[in-house]
Amino acid sequence: MSTAILTGQLVPGSSIESELRSLGFDVELAPDAADAETLLARVPAGERVAVVDARFVGHVHTLRLGLTDPRFPLAAIPGAVTAQPEARQTLTRAMAREHSASGATAQGGAPARTEPVARDADGLADRIAAALDADGADVHRPELGSLVAAVPADPQARNEARQAVSVVDDEAVRLKSAVKARDGFVTTFLISPYSRYIARWCARRGLTPNQVTTASLITALIAAGCAATGTRGGFVAAGVLLIASFVLDCTDGQLARYSLQYSTLGAWLDATFDRAKEYAYYAGLALGAAHGGDDVWALALGAMVLQTCRHVVDFSFNEANHDAAALGKLSLASPTAALSDKLDSVGWTVWVRRMIVLPIGERWAMIAVLTAVATPRITFYALLIGCAFAATYTTAGRVLRSLTRKATRTDRAATALADLADSGPLAEAAAKGFAKPARRLPGFTAPAVALLGGLAVVATATLTDFGGPGPLVAAIVYVLTSALAVARPLKGALDWLVPPFFRAAEYGTVLVLAANADVNGALPAAFGLVAAVAYHHYDTVYRIRGGAGAPPQWLVRTIGGHEGRTLVITALAVLLTATQFTLALTVLAVAVALVVLAESIRFWVAAHKGGAPAVHDEGEPA
Repeated sequence: MSTAILTGQLVPGSSIESELRSLGFDVELAPDAADAETLLARVPAGERVAVVDARFVGHVHTLRLGLTDPRFPLAAIPGAVTAQPEARQTLTRAMAREHSASGATAQGGAPARTEPVARDADGLADRIAAALDADGADVHRPELGSLVAAVPADPQARNEARQAVSVVDDEAVRLKSAVKARDGFVTTFLISPYSRYIARWCARRGLTPNQVTTASLITALIAAGCAATGTRGGFVAAGVLLIASFVLDCTDGQLARYSLQYSTLGAWLDATFDRAKEYAYYAGLALGAAHGGDDVWALALGAMVLQTCRHVVDFSFNEANHDAAALGKLSLASPTAALSDKLDSVGWTVWVRRMIVLPIGERWAMIAVLTAVATPRITFYALLIGCAFAATYTTAGRVLRSLTRKATRTDRAATALADLADSGPLAEAAAKGFAKPARRLPGFTAPAVALLGGLAVVATATLTDFGGPGPLVAAIVYVLTSALAVARPLKGALDWLVPPFFRAAEYGTVLVLAANADVNGALPAAFGLVAAVAYHHYDTVYRIRGGAGAPPQWLVRTIGGHEGRTLVITALAVLLTATQFTLALTVLAVAVALVVLAESIRFWVAAHKGGAPAVHDEGEPA
């Protein structure tokens, strides 16, 4: 429960009290500042509290945005200020100082007055907000746009404010703001125009975003099952269900924005389930193709590898530049940025550029349509070509931006990139020995040696027969180059490329060795192993984004790090027969999946129960 303290005298005809109750607040009246301070002290420490001017005039959605968003410990709008439990002391100090400054506090902080003075509460909420700003507190102020929030000083101003409220339909604004501000063409024009109404329907029936997210996952898994039948009817049903799953995927975020139901657990479920849905569907298509006598497991695994590496490029680049941009240390004046701004000034180019990067809406629409009308092989060919083009376009643009902008990487950014690198005990041990010589190497050393080491192991596995010693020797070299790449802090202009190079090397090695084994089950086992490892890498990203840091070191060491897994897999390919190698991949996939899933679920459930800060990441349309 939450408590709202209305300060000052209520204006006849005001609906503020009922509006606050409709938002879940218990309402207490405080004619003056002393009463407000007393009431604040009585509110249980574990509850949200709001101080609202009784003269407030505005839309209900304005109050909702300003007083109920769980993501921000402190928030304010004109005439109202709120604090969640973790910020209660900050709010209490600010109120006490404002009360004391008005001369209405006696020695020891107790109220001292002979009669109530109503006007000492006038503007108290705004004065508290100003005091919080003066203290350097991080007070969130939502963007209200056309919504009204005012504290009229006289009847004429009040009538004008009421008229302004009547002009704007706050429900229409609420529905519009439920849609993500930046999204792809398919999502913006083909899904969101009606999915927002589904979100409102869900909100009015008490459904939560997490429930809708789960429904989206179940729908996608059923779609994958339909695709696995290998029949034309199954493929058509799979395409329709995949689109339905995506509609629900859009709905859960819109429901979260519509009803302000944000949580750390919800953000994790939304992001994790997106990947699980897509990659499960790839597996369903591969199984369906197998029923028709066509083996496309290599294409399915290749699509998963390419898509995962694309995401790692996005994550690494954003983490490398996030702090620098926030601190004003990243110069935006570059030829690449100027060209981008020029292209965005022409309306249609914005949508073309959003479509060619193949965001989730365009990607799933393409997969769904091709599943229904073509074969799994054609679907995967189109997906690989589209993702390869998108990856080339986005990566080239980010490389150019990195080379033409002058950026100062922060220690936090370097730590995040090191966590994304997922170096195991072998690379960590070797990196200590390389630390001193690495300081004297050129700035491009880290991405260069990461690329060369990865190319060496993948190329060797590709060009040699299964069972030969070449890949194992190349994997040993890869361990050393990986150690050299992380031997010094990743603060270079292109050091954000190190994690995606590592991902491509590890996943690519597994793909090539499984393909070379040329026995039934090898590629599906490799698909399972890469899926388990990719989950660990995505989980690392979501923890960093949520401010929780990387997974514990024991987990990284237990599953070996990227270089350790690559070394073990190449050793198994040398020591075992193709059939035994397939069994070993299966065992590794199950073991890695059990360990990372158990730790991931434990962490996120504990974070949710422990009251971790709510998260809602608009991010890039993945």
